[in-house]
Amino acid sequence: MQIKGSIAIVTGAASGLGAATAETLANAGARIAAFDLNEDGAKATAEKLGGVGYGVDVSNAESVEQAVAKVQADLGTPSILVNCAGIVHGERIVGRDGPADLAAFSKVITVNLIGTFNMMRVAANAMSQNDPNDAGERGVIINTASIAAFEGQIGQAAYAASKGGVASLTLPAARELARHGIRVVSIAPGLFGTPMLKGLPDEVQESLAANTPFPKRLGDPYEYGRLAMHICENEMINGETIRIDGAVRLEPK
Repeated sequence: MQIKGSIAIVTGAASGLGAATAETLANAGARIAAFDLNEDGAKATAEKLGGVGYGVDVSNAESVEQAVAKVQADLGTPSILVNCAGIVHGERIVGRDGPADLAAFSKVITVNLIGTFNMMRVAANAMSQNDPNDAGERGVIINTASIAAFEGQIGQAAYAASKGGVASLTLPAARELARHGIRVVSIAPGLFGTPMLKGLPDEVQESLAANTPFPKRLGDPYEYGRLAMHICENEMINGETIRIDGAVRLEPK
């Protein structure tokens, strides 16, 4: 996939992995459609990159359908989608006050897993209308899983289940969309310096970094962005979940 001149939708683009990925793709010549529930944040990212920002609830069918239609009208049909939107919630299945909050569990699944699929289904439908390149490719979809999909910690039942679902979705989606010339790949980041982790006390951040074999630091969101860029450019990468984690493996707690 040639990035230069392509239309790229990036969700969760107001900050963190999404903002870094949007900037990386823009620097490679893509025109950016920045999606985020935080509309002001999405527009701020887009303005900096010469793109267009949209307030979008990825878990809502109508919101996503309308937003993708607006992208097609404003910029053109997308050929790249990077799903970075997501939330985290920590809670034990059985805590001091009783069983876990089912609504909180459901919300994490709704945003992280259903939201990812919602974006995939609408964007893939749009991509299928693209003229194929010389290799027959019409688009690439990159989803964000997590190392928690494989080594979820105590209190991460909802988050791990949501990201495990994203990882499991990768291969069947890639197989199904192959006939349209659309690739599907997931990235499973480890401990990254996103606003969520940067909000923790310095000593906690240092402890997390110390558990990473090498390099002994938190990941840089732009390292995620560069991997996403490489996936776009390398058409043989398909149907796989790629860890980017410095060889860290999460302990139970």
